[in-house]
Amino acid sequence: MRLYTYFRSSAAYRVRIALALKGLDYDSVPVHLVKDGGQQHQPAYLAINPQGLVPALETDDGALLTQSLAIIEYLDETHPTPPLLPADALGRAQVRAMAQVVACDIHPLNNSGVISRLRREQGLDDAAVTRWMHHWMGRGFTALERLVSPQGAFCHGDSVTLADLYLVPQMYNARRFNLDLTHFPRLVEIDARCRTLPAFQQAAPEKQPDWE
Repeated sequence: MRLYTYFRSSAAYRVRIALALKGLDYDSVPVHLVKDGGQQHQPAYLAINPQGLVPALETDDGALLTQSLAIIEYLDETHPTPPLLPADALGRAQVRAMAQVVACDIHPLNNSGVISRLRREQGLDDAAVTRWMHHWMGRGFTALERLVSPQGAFCHGDSVTLADLYLVPQMYNARRFNLDLTHFPRLVEIDARCRTLPAFQQAAPEKQPDWE
């Protein structure tokens, strides 16, 4: 398999965690989102992912997959051990809801394309951009703090699930942009525990070949 990735992309980070948890080998193909005007916009990459986003995964048989949630669920279905979704329908719905707080309500409003447009068209300076990002991350984390399991090691009980794969990269972003996390003690606890696991460590931005 080939994973088209960028070390700082939280969406690619999620997929790297899933691949590591499943013990799957892959070739990492860095796509720099800043250099050369953004390599994701070049024709060669648009032929792989017409959205011009990372990640994209080329499977062993040459199929191309996009969107982190679709990629992770594909990996979970084709390599079911360890499972990333609970066995029961209610549990699966709860885990997907937590993941989608990040995927749908936090990340899209804070990604590089949106921030660049805010700077260019609205004239936001660094302080205003930071306030924007803190607002949306804080709002999402406030909900997640209540949605995660009150007990247990991870977001949903004592096993790593899809929700943890979404939480950890978003917490990385929160720390990168100096969000005050003291209001989210349960999220901080879960994130810290996840980052002790080898798969999460292997997938971390600073462990990637394009780290700079």
